[in-house]
Amino acid sequence: GLTKDDFLVYDDSVEQPITQFVGERVPVSLGIVLDVSDSMSGKRMDDARGALDQFVGEQLSQDDEAFLMVFNHKPRMVSSWTSVPSKLRNALDGVIPMGGTAVYDAIGESLDKFRTRRHQRAAIVLISDGADTASDRDLRTLRSSLRRTDAFVYAVAIDPPDVKRINIKVDVAALNAITTDSGGYTEVVHDTAELPGATKRIAEELNQQYLIGYLAPHSTDGDYHSIRVKTKHDGYRVRSRRGYVAERDRR
Repeated sequence: GLTKDDFLVYDDSVEQPITQFVGERVPVSLGIVLDVSDSMSGKRMDDARGALDQFVGEQLSQDDEAFLMVFNHKPRMVSSWTSVPSKLRNALDGVIPMGGTAVYDAIGESLDKFRTRRHQRAAIVLISDGADTASDRDLRTLRSSLRRTDAFVYAVAIDPPDVKRINIKVDVAALNAITTDSGGYTEVVHDTAELPGATKRIAEELNQQYLIGYLAPHSTDGDYHSIRVKTKHDGYRVRSRRGYVAERDRR
């Protein structure tokens, strides 16, 4: 219910005029990145299949587009961009959990897909029950890549009390470092049966975001610049991406 006049946007602490504002839902290009390492076998995989089917079939708009990537010790694309998310239902049938956990490589590789997306608004949803054990990328390299994309990143961290012997406890701090800068968040669940509720909350947020734009004053300097968004009213907390890299003009 807020309007353009209710918001203030700052670039490197300098207020900027808002040039674009959309208060109603706009379509999103969404990448779903799911852990299918050894520790996701059995009931966890069954729960993940059910959560995915609900997410793409019932909670996203059919105006959106989505892709599904799974990963163990390496990422693998299951389904590239589909213009109707519900077509991803049953996409996990036949996927057998095995191998290690390359979280950073999976997110990094998923970023390449957004170069061919149809919609301006973009997001990644990561679901994993373990810390990274197999990536070639490190966390610092991944965060640098994320600063060069405008995709929101959400993570659902499965942190069960009975950690399987083949698994390393999920690194919530690392996931927070990945998600917070983008404007997304990390949610911790303690059982895969909680996945449908977690993905539903992500869908509700995607369905209720504001789209705000301004003309960046540092268009081609190649540096990182901070963004801060706030409202003119007390009692509101705004979550948005925290900054961007102004890519140099390579012409």
